[in-house]
Amino acid sequence: VVPTSSVDVPNGHQEVVNFIHSSYSLKPQGLMMNELKWKYLIRSAVRGKNILMTGPAGCGKTMAAKAAANSIEGYNMEIFNLGSTQDPRATLIGNTQFDTKQGTVFNPSPFVKAIQTPNTVIVLDEISRAHPEAHNILMTVLDAGQRYLRLDEAADSPVVKVADGVSFIASANIGNEYTSTRQLDRAIVDRFTIIEMDTLTSDEESSLLQMMYPSVDAGVLTNVAQITSMTRNDLKKETPTLSNSLSTRTAVEIGSLLYDGFSLAEAAEITIYPLFDDAGGAQS
Repeated sequence: VVPTSSVDVPNGHQEVVNFIHSSYSLKPQGLMMNELKWKYLIRSAVRGKNILMTGPAGCGKTMAAKAAANSIEGYNMEIFNLGSTQDPRATLIGNTQFDTKQGTVFNPSPFVKAIQTPNTVIVLDEISRAHPEAHNILMTVLDAGQRYLRLDEAADSPVVKVADGVSFIASANIGNEYTSTRQLDRAIVDRFTIIEMDTLTSDEESSLLQMMYPSVDAGVLTNVAQITSMTRNDLKKETPTLSNSLSTRTAVEIGSLLYDGFSLAEAAEITIYPLFDDAGGAQS
């Protein structure tokens, strides 16, 4: 995600306030996010707050987190995909290895190094797909009154303090329709303030696609936006006829296929049809 620009964060309170409320110009054009939520996201980053971004898959949660981190000059960004973590302890703490010369050696993880780096925005991607042990490890790290990571379960084990200016932005797909997601522990959720990403309207999605692919026929891109919007609206019904909806990520992929010379019918066959049952009836 490339922001329109990045700006140094001032130190004085009023200067910080002015920075937050003039930060909307830093939002990348391709990120469809309203001004209030963007300013709140920026405020959380510069104040070291924890944010949990929720919303359907493909709606821009991770993109928004990356954009916020990239827009602030002098801030580092580290991304950890918790959904792909099979060994939470190794990913979040590190590994103990035996060296023939040094004996038993502890190698801290990149996460341990990241939380010790001042002014770092740490993106915890797909926290709702993380192993429960990852949630347990993160409890003290995310708690505003503790902000430390214990390197071992023993009572006297060393701890690592979270550096000043470190903030955490997590993303979560919440809902039964998402495979491999877990019910987030209330204690974990309470350590964040939630920002729910809005699903794009048909007009917003059409504008996004036309901005990304200006050489593709605007009428066809409008059709793509209408198709994806129709699937979302159907799922909101009391008795939906479809079991899936199409995300903005899917719409963007269709746009890229159109840009590369595929027809809308061909793009649909590749990206849309596999998501639905072909046995007949409404699903077909």
